[in-house]
Amino acid sequence: MGETMPKGRLRLARTVVLVGMMGAGKTAIGRALAGRLGVDLQDSDAEIVESARMSIAEIFERDGEAFFREKEAQVIARLLESPPCVLSTGGGAWLSEENREMISARAAVMWLEADLDLLWQRVRHKNTRPLLQTENPRATLAGLLKARTPAYATAAMKVKVEPAWSITRTTDEVLARLLAEGVVEAAG
Repeated sequence: MGETMPKGRLRLARTVVLVGMMGAGKTAIGRALAGRLGVDLQDSDAEIVESARMSIAEIFERDGEAFFREKEAQVIARLLESPPCVLSTGGGAWLSEENREMISARAAVMWLEADLDLLWQRVRHKNTRPLLQTENPRATLAGLLKARTPAYATAAMKVKVEPAWSITRTTDEVLARLLAEGVVEAAG
């Protein structure tokens, strides 16, 4: 890995949806990957926040998680209608069987797998994670990781994110996997 291909020399054949836990790097890697491929980055959480004009924490508090998940599914369905792009989803989006079926039928799915220590290092100082507003957020994160891993493991592709990897290195790994699977192709 390590080398990067010039923008414009690669073509995204279908939308890539990044799934994984909060803190796995879906937005950062999504931004880097989209930039390298010259396509849009769509972020389902950002779309929901913009549309509702309130934070995800505020939506959870006011309307509850079930309401948020319903809106999340609607936003993802709409974003999958756009031309091929990189789509970063919230950590819980992939847990719904309906979402998994919809996303898998219309996009290539990449799980960014990260271990608990890395996830905790990345999210421990953020107060924007409503599911971690508990007495013991690290234990809550560990429980979420354990509960969600079986669903994430159903993704067609996976890259194990290593703590020492930079955004560039992780993006290289994701891109290599996408090339190997034919989701990204050399353009003419």
